[in-house]
Amino acid sequence: MSGDGVSGDGLSEASRVYLRVRQVMGSPADRSVDARRRRAAASGSSVPFGRGRDPQAIASVLDAVTEELGWTSPLERSALLAAWPELVGAETAQHAVPAGVEEGVLIVRCDSTAWATQLRIMRTEIVTRIVVRYPSAGISSVRFDGPGVPSWKRGPRSVPGRGPRDTYG
Repeated sequence: MSGDGVSGDGLSEASRVYLRVRQVMGSPADRSVDARRRRAAASGSSVPFGRGRDPQAIASVLDAVTEELGWTSPLERSALLAAWPELVGAETAQHAVPAGVEEGVLIVRCDSTAWATQLRIMRTEIVTRIVVRYPSAGISSVRFDGPGVPSWKRGPRSVPGRGPRDTYG
């Protein structure tokens, strides 16, 4: 380097700094409003017959949309409830009806305690069928409830003590 600030390539220190800043920040002409519009139009422009423009099957488009929006689990659960007779058989489905899903537990209402007991014995087989056929449903367990009989002992509104028995006499 010579004493006048010019390097061997013929550029002064100020010129090299300017070129480095221009390289990092871009040209002042590229920062104008018109330049930004042109750049935005060029990057987002659509070219007919270009890449990504091929037609797709509606099933694959709907699958992608449901996956993107997080609808797969509710759709799988509704498909599970609709296909309940196929999973457990027609006769069992007449006596045991799925009531809903709460926190990954499928709740099934049974006609009698005998059906509820029999299905509790078959619980692992039924859960395995559900997990294999509907993995996105998020079902981890099945609860089989007998017929709805009022219980004075348990429930969300029970209180400790004698309860309603003291009003029957």
